[in-house]
Order: sequence, then C-alpha cells, then structure tokens
Amino acid sequence: MTRQSLRLALSEAEKMLAAAGVPSPRVDAELLAEHVVGVPRGRLVTVPLVEAAVAERYRRLVERRATREPLQHVLGAAVLGPATVVVGPGVFTPRPETELLLRWGLDTVADVASPLVVDLCTGSGALALAVATARPDATVHAVEVDHEALAWARRNVAAHVAAGGTSVTLHAADVRRSDALPELESRVDLVLCNPPYVPDGTPVPPEVAEWDPPGAVFGGPDGLEIIRAVVTLSAALLRYGGWLAIEHDDTQGEAVPALLHRRRVLTDVQEHRDLAGRPRFATARRVDRPAT
Repeated sequence: MTRQSLRLALSEAEKMLAAAGVPSPRVDAELLAEHVVGVPRGRLVTVPLVEAAVAERYRRLVERRATREPLQHVLGAAVLGPATVVVGPGVFTPRPETELLLRWGLDTVADVASPLVVDLCTGSGALALAVATARPDATVHAVEVDHEALAWARRNVAAHVAAGGTSVTLHAADVRRSDALPELESRVDLVLCNPPYVPDGTPVPPEVAEWDPPGAVFGGPDGLEIIRAVVTLSAALLRYGGWLAIEHDDTQGEAVPALLHRRRVLTDVQEHRDLAGRPRFATARRVDRPAT
C-alpha cells in the first residue's frame, strides 16, 4: 500500500485550517496528527511517512475541524489539568483558560487536609474531576442543572472511578437557589465556578455559537445573572476562611469583584488576569469566625 508524506499532510492541513479561520491552524493540525499517528507533537518530525489509510483518516478529521467543529469534539476528549473528559453535543467544551482558575484553587487548599470542594455549573464535570485527580483526599461535589450536561458528567465520573479515581458527588440542582446544597452550608473549603457569563447578543466564535449549549455560554443581558446567584450560594456554602473563585468574561474585570465586595461575609477580593493580561477570574475569602 502506498505511503504518504506526513510533513506534506501537515502542511496541507495547516493551510486548510487557516483558510477556514481556525485561530491556531498549525497547533490544531499537529494535535490531530498526534491523535491519528500516535506520536507526540514534538516527535512528529521523526515520522516521515504514514500509511495511506492513516493519511485518509487524518484528512477526514482535519475536514471536520475546518467546519469549526471544536477540536475537543474531533479528538473525542478535552483535557483540563490532570483530567481528561469526553465531550460532545449538549455540553460545554472546557477551555485551557480555566486551568488558571484550577491551579489557583489547588494552590489555595494545598495545606488543607482532605478539603471539601464544590464545583458549581460543572457541565462535563471537568473542573471537579481535575480537583479529584490532583487531590484524591478531597471530597468533591459538583452541581449542574442541565440534564444533558449531567449525563456527560455522570459518564465522565464513572470513567474516572473505573480507572481507580475517587468519586465525585453530582447534584442535579440550580445554583440560582440559595438553598441548593443545605447539607454543605458553612462547611466548604473551596468553591470553584466557570458559569455562563457571556452577555446576551455578544458575537462568539463558531465553535461556541454552533456547538456549545447557549445556556452554558450566555448569562443574561450583562452576563452576570448566574454569577450573582453563585456569589450568594457560595457565601452560604463556605466555611469561615473558605475560598471562592469565579471565572468571568474579560469585560467583567470590575463588575465581578464589585459583586464580591458587596457581600459583607466575603473579604480579600482579588482579580486575576490570564496569560494575555485580560481579566479572567475573581476570588474572595469568607471572613474568619467572629471573635467571642
């Protein structure tokens, strides 16, 4: 069977993806090749030729990505920190930017023995599972209201447990209810949340507009509808000295910290920027126990 040049296939894939407006055509072309060939990106140069069947499979995946189908859908999985989850239609696709929030959260509870962690608006369960993977001693709860997303989260939790990981407790609940998790009130060490936060009507890339559920992306006219509810619920869940982190739109770098400042039980409010210098997530701590 005729073998084909991988270098040429990569070059043609990059051109196709660039013409389609994919933001990182070379990276995506290499990640797809890594997936098909089974060789890490950095070692693809050591593979001069591939079988025709492999080249054909690669071409089909590139064509899917060129339609702006999310790369994670094409690959069949998304990675967030140490966790890998399956994603597809009906659930929000985790993005690399959320790793900054994850890293902050893990650093914050690094010295807390067996922390109790809650992931609000969990979607696929990626953030909750990343915490459970990094901290097997943690007790992790995850909340989601959408039934399709919950189905994906259950699938991912089941796979994580089957692989020997510690379980995550899923809750079918609405974060807009301040009593959503009464059994955890005033007990939680860390609340993490990547909520729907894009203001309604904001133009978004095709990968988001055509593939992510609108309810997992848009957060009302100002994008803060769910964030306001998350702040209220988190204030009830956190123990004295517990921490909260909420991802938000880059236009909300002042609005979200302002919401946190308005809660008298929250202190140490701080805004965090991503690697490009854009506002990305805000954090706060519940005040310490009052002196008696």
